Amino acid sequence: MAATPAPPQAPPKPTWDPRRPVQPPWLRPTIRIRLTLLYGGMFLIAGILLLSIIYLLAAQALNTGNEPAFKIIGAKEISVTSDACPAINNVSSIPLDQFNQAISDCIDHQRQAALDNLLSRSLLALLGLAVIAFAFGYAMAGRVLSPLGRITRTARAVAGSDLSRRIELDGPDDELKELADTFDDMLERLQRAFTAQQRFVGNASHELRTPLAINRTLLEVHLSDPDAPVELQQLGKTLLATNERSEQLVEGLLLLARSDNQIVERKPVDLAEVAGQAVDQVRAEAEAKGVRIHGERKPAVVRGNGVLLERIALNLVQNAVRYNVPEGGWVEVTTDVQAGHAVLVVSNTGPVVPAYEIDNLFEPFRRLRTERTGSDKGVGLGLSIVRSVARAHGGHIYARPREGGGLEMRVTLPV
Repeated sequence: MAATPAPPQAPPKPTWDPRRPVQPPWLRPTIRIRLTLLYGGMFLIAGILLLSIIYLLAAQALNTGNEPAFKIIGAKEISVTSDACPAINNVSSIPLDQFNQAISDCIDHQRQAALDNLLSRSLLALLGLAVIAFAFGYAMAGRVLSPLGRITRTARAVAGSDLSRRIELDGPDDELKELADTFDDMLERLQRAFTAQQRFVGNASHELRTPLAINRTLLEVHLSDPDAPVELQQLGKTLLATNERSEQLVEGLLLLARSDNQIVERKPVDLAEVAGQAVDQVRAEAEAKGVRIHGERKPAVVRGNGVLLERIALNLVQNAVRYNVPEGGWVEVTTDVQAGHAVLVVSNTGPVVPAYEIDNLFEPFRRLRTERTGSDKGVGLGLSIVRSVARAHGGHIYARPREGGGLEMRVTLPV
């Protein structure tokens, strides 16, 4: 009697406690209050600095504007000299009214020069304060928003199927702290759900494969009896084909369930080698149907699961061979690296496929113009598995109908 496998251990509990006592809204250091205090304080400090600079510049401008425009020199004979107004240096040579007008113009010019100097220096001071304010604001905004970067990095790691990661954000009990704790709680629930799913897939794999394998063995034993009646042999072959189809369906469903998750353990895999192995496995079937397989396969190394990537190539090549024209058909299988992505392209001749039917081909148990599977060409999971495996590797699959019939399947995977 086989020993019962030990149940998998439960995931570790998080170190954070999402059920902390909630403080009153007016006591919580929320982000709105912190940003209000931060930017209000910055505006107040910038205003004080700007007023101080303008005050100093205005005082300097007033000192410059109050300097006398001219000086009276001489004891017995009075003469006037001025550096700012050269026109009044020779008082005796100009009339009195022109002398007074020259002095007035000189004072106005001196006042305007002081105002222009004040304006230019104020603009330079404002520009300098603007640069300092933007730099200080950028630094402060980065400090306030740094928890969001931590949340984003954790979410990105979780997207790579590392559900054991937690944010565990420290700091004030604000909106970001509440968001991080809620996100951690969600990750805890997701990890339990995925663990239960993996346990179910493992148990279902064993429970479904065993009776089908027993049925196949019994049928093969009865068919190996040379004294069995012809009717019984014919019935056994029919049941054996049905059992084989059920095995394929179970394998496809289990593979589809496993491939929906991201691939954690990745190794270098050459798509050219994978495509070559798929072509070798399908070559006998292709020769029996009169389908020629060709194509240039250049090296295209990606990081992923070799078994699943081989299933991508095998399913695409099998579909291209099985859904082909009766005579003179061909399948082209190429691999290459384009724009930083490894590309696998499988093109084939075949029946005309309407563009609006392309999306239906990737649905489980769906075929062209049929709602459910009903032929001996497969179980209707091939393209669904291909799409799930491609997504699990961070890639995509695109399909487009060819002119004259057939399809072109393009799988792109990050290098």
